[in-house]
Amino acid sequence: MTKTINHESPQQGVRVRIESDTDLVSARHAGRTLAEQAGFSSSELTLIATAISELARNIIEYANYGEIQLELVHNANTSGIRIVATDSGPGISNIEQAIRGGFSTSGGLGLGLAGVRHIMDHFDLESSSGSGTCVTVTKWKL
Repeated sequence: MTKTINHESPQQGVRVRIESDTDLVSARHAGRTLAEQAGFSSSELTLIATAISELARNIIEYANYGEIQLELVHNANTSGIRIVATDSGPGISNIEQAIRGGFSTSGGLGLGLAGVRHIMDHFDLESSSGSGTCVTVTKWKL
């Protein structure tokens, strides 16, 4: 299996194919580096890296492979980082249940998507059973 990191623009975006724990580490590092370049604080960098880890872990555990896209975004007031995690796995049959804290299909603590939703400023999840999942989150600089 080949790990691919495509640097679309070193200051703007990175794509990381997720197939293994090694890819998870690569995605986390790439996101942290990109966010650091954008001027995020140390505590914000930790939150961003945590969100990337959780989203990549879900790809590995539930879909076997997918992709994490990272990009710097801007609005009138500030800049941020957008993380898009996509896969073509089995999808999530009950989104409301999946994003509620304490729910887990893997026997874990069930803090994954609920935790990501809590630590990021924007959270959007699109999924349906049998057609994969796309989670888009954004963190804005304080």
